[in-house]
Amino acid sequence: MSETLFQAQVKNNFETLDLYTTAITRAHGKSHPEAFDVREIFEAIQEKVESVGESKPDLCEEFAQLQKVTDYYKIPNNVCPTYESTYEMLKELNQAYDAQ
Repeated sequence: MSETLFQAQVKNNFETLDLYTTAITRAHGKSHPEAFDVREIFEAIQEKVESVGESKPDLCEEFAQLQKVTDYYKIPNNVCPTYESTYEMLKELNQAYDAQ
């Protein structure tokens, strides 16, 4: 069975997203409290993905929450490149999930 785009995104970006979602809470949490929500939602996604193995997890609720919290991945003003990359990777992950 070939790897889906979503599985490729998980494989290529989860480790970085784990680091980055933590980093943005530390660097921007005071001025961007939504960063804490982003981290919490990513952790829920990570847990579900790991629990189902090769199957497609049901992440509709988590991605809906991410879209709401991030205003559809709109990058806030005055944030670092790590914050920007986090939103871009999450958006790509969301799009890959929707394309499955």
